[in-house]
Amino acid sequence: MSHILDIKTGGKSLNEAENVLIMIHGRGGSAQDILSLSQHLNVEDYALLAPQATNGTWYPFSFIAPTEQNEPWLSSAIETVGKTVQTALDAGIKAENIYFFGFSQGACLTLEFLARNAQKFGGAVAIIGGVIGEKINRENYKGDFAQTPIFLGTSNPDFHVPVERVYATTNILREMNADVTEKVYVNFGHSINQEQIELANSIIFK
Repeated sequence: MSHILDIKTGGKSLNEAENVLIMIHGRGGSAQDILSLSQHLNVEDYALLAPQATNGTWYPFSFIAPTEQNEPWLSSAIETVGKTVQTALDAGIKAENIYFFGFSQGACLTLEFLARNAQKFGGAVAIIGGVIGEKINRENYKGDFAQTPIFLGTSNPDFHVPVERVYATTNILREMNADVTEKVYVNFGHSINQEQIELANSIIFK
């Protein structure tokens, strides 16, 4: 199965905005769900793009399952994020004015896309996520983030995302010249908290 490109929009129109925020929903969520979060972010002047996963999930198994078990959905999901970025670029938005926000499965997908396509972006927020694969394949990750700010927030423990994978992801992003802020909340649970929103606003959406 591959994903059908279905991008929901919000905020300013692409031809009016200088900045774009790409929002990636989690498993069982929807593009509309994650778009509604934008009202808590300092993105009033941004165009918002949120691709919808076919059947509500980007890939069928855990993000730390063997990668081949999640194919062909995973490759299609990464391609979908790439096409969403291209939609912004085609509208004349510069890469350094493209931002990302992903939660849970959407955070994993966001981080995997970014690590495979590192360049100077506006910034990224990934709440409860890490790069994808049973083992990390560092050879997949190329480019230079040129100090793109990235905020990783997570809970320890988290039922879906081991904190060790978050730490490993932070290290990879820093090796690739990203300016990473990592915050681990003890026993917070699998959700987004107010402080994460405030940190996203102060670090990324200034």
